[in-house]
Amino acid sequence: MSRALERARSLLDRPGAWLDQSGAAYPLRLGGDRRGRVVLTLDETAFRALIERPGLRRRDGGGWLPRPTPACNTSLSPGLAPSPPPGRPGLIEGERAVMEADGRVSTRRANLGESPVAWLARRKDASGRPWLSPAEVAAGERLRTEAEIALSGPSLTMRWDALPRAGGGSSARVEPTDRALSAGARVEAALSACGPRLRGMVERVCIQGTSLQLAEETLFLRRRQGKTVLKQGLQALAEHYGIG
Repeated sequence: MSRALERARSLLDRPGAWLDQSGAAYPLRLGGDRRGRVVLTLDETAFRALIERPGLRRRDGGGWLPRPTPACNTSLSPGLAPSPPPGRPGLIEGERAVMEADGRVSTRRANLGESPVAWLARRKDASGRPWLSPAEVAAGERLRTEAEIALSGPSLTMRWDALPRAGGGSSARVEPTDRALSAGARVEAALSACGPRLRGMVERVCIQGTSLQLAEETLFLRRRQGKTVLKQGLQALAEHYGIG
């Protein structure tokens, strides 16, 4: 584990310490607002490690605070957002800036923590075997990464959203880059490879970060039918990417 990550965990124990977000970086500040001194700047990998330990919760006014330990009083101080509810691993509720079809950016509620595919990868079936194969997990996470890269370009279709970093959006138009346009084209090709029957589930879970249950409801599927549809979609994705 990197020294920076261990130092971040130690600093987050201090009163007034919190994580901010600036572009692709996560400054750790000491103080009540953004005038507070930045003592450490973390990347996405370190941020996700902090989600696992000590755990993070949304801070009123933006950013994140460490979750209280089980021994702590669970009552919240004024101005603090509640901790994620039990039974929803990896949940950090917040907002993502989302690229609309006309090239403008708006904000939507989203889970900023663990991706649904990563969470499902840790589930096991009745025989104790992982519910998703390594190839299926890799395919789902690759699609999600491609969608993140496509942030700086306009949506190529009305049906899928890029996943930018957490934080407020703006009404400014974002000009696409060649890298973003290429990633957008790859996302569209991958979704098309899933076929119309499976595409909707793959979009919602892998790209939009929707829970399996909510995806079932929006697609009018029977309870637990979504697991089968998603697995078939991830198999199609893995074949498209040549994984496994």
